Amino acid sequence: MAVEIKVPTMGESITEATVGQWFKKEGDAVAVDDPLCELETDKVTLEVNATSAGALAEIVAEEGATVEVGALLCRIDESAEGTKSEDKPKAKDEAPKEEKKAADDKPKQDKAPEKKDAAPKRPAKDLVAMDSAKALADEKGVSLDGIEGTGKDGRVTRADVARAIAEGRAKQAERQRSSSGGSQAALAPESMPGSSGPRPEEDREERVRMSRLRRTIARRLKEAQNTAAMLTTFNEVDMTEVLALRSAYKDDFEKKHGVRLGFMAFFIKACIAALKELPAVNAEIDGDDIVYKNYYHIGVAVGTPNGLVVPVVRDADQKSVAGIESTIADLGTRARDGKLGLDELQGGTFTISNGGVYGSLMSTPILNPPQSGILGMHKIQQRPMEVGGEIKLRPMMYLALSYDHRIIDGREAVLFLVKVKENLEDPRRLILDL
Repeated sequence: MAVEIKVPTMGESITEATVGQWFKKEGDAVAVDDPLCELETDKVTLEVNATSAGALAEIVAEEGATVEVGALLCRIDESAEGTKSEDKPKAKDEAPKEEKKAADDKPKQDKAPEKKDAAPKRPAKDLVAMDSAKALADEKGVSLDGIEGTGKDGRVTRADVARAIAEGRAKQAERQRSSSGGSQAALAPESMPGSSGPRPEEDREERVRMSRLRRTIARRLKEAQNTAAMLTTFNEVDMTEVLALRSAYKDDFEKKHGVRLGFMAFFIKACIAALKELPAVNAEIDGDDIVYKNYYHIGVAVGTPNGLVVPVVRDADQKSVAGIESTIADLGTRARDGKLGLDELQGGTFTISNGGVYGSLMSTPILNPPQSGILGMHKIQQRPMEVGGEIKLRPMMYLALSYDHRIIDGREAVLFLVKVKENLEDPRRLILDL
């Protein structure tokens, strides 16, 4: 009996995904819960596991294919045992001696057809194009002839067909511009942003298709710039007291709670105190309404090999310093391993980004829509400062608050940073709720 493995439901806002890497090949043995493939969504990369044991009979959606929720990924034959991957190289030459002898005794003209029949029988067209590619080509009335396949074994994927359609439209538009003699005729395709025209140094370049996550990051950041009236205000904070507090208690803290005492918990606590006094920074615009949020889900930007993600520390105001540090450590590890769930990346009310871990001295962070504020932390650097009438070296950090000026006035933005600065320069204020 063949069991169909389909694209699972991945959250209300996720309707499609890109097939990443297949961990199994057709004919491989499959056990229950074995990972079959990866799906790249707008937010996370997740694994699809086998629901039955048997052999992987057919891979329907090849690597690079765009699939919708509920689409067929592959079929598992429960009645077959399949072949273990490590046994495959041996299987080719380990036929029984009787079969080898019979093959040698056959006339030479019979040997060629024997080799052809060794592969699984499937229509010739399946060897050059995936089902999703053929469906799109049929829908758009495009011939598969001449389309170069980038999928496994040179198969034409849905993305290849879509690219061919886009290139065909671009060429048609260019011909129309050239024939009309309009003002746009002078604009060659290679001079336009995002053009895929000839490149003089193409032989010395490497072209890699953007992942779905990277495309989503690019789209959302551009949307933030186009939609919000985004400004950034700066201040600086003397980190002397936080560093002294951390140095005095970090060993005891780690022994008791099993997690390192970092800086992020201090910043989250300081920001929450400021957000409570200036609720507009924790709000968002919804149409003609302003939605003030009486809860504090703080997003913490994490860099991963696949791009930036922002897991959320939920109800951070109700967590202790140890609870915040433990949550951040767990989210950061799973973010880098691609193991975060969609619910852990949604619903943030305010974001903190620490560019200082990479050595950034100052930056202007971009809003994470629909949020109205994001705090940028930076490198701690010793600088000469006036303290009590004397010049002393102090560990200073620049702070940056990018905010949506449609909802947050300059006064509120400045006061927010001042409040954060005061809380960090005297952490006792956080304990006393001042």
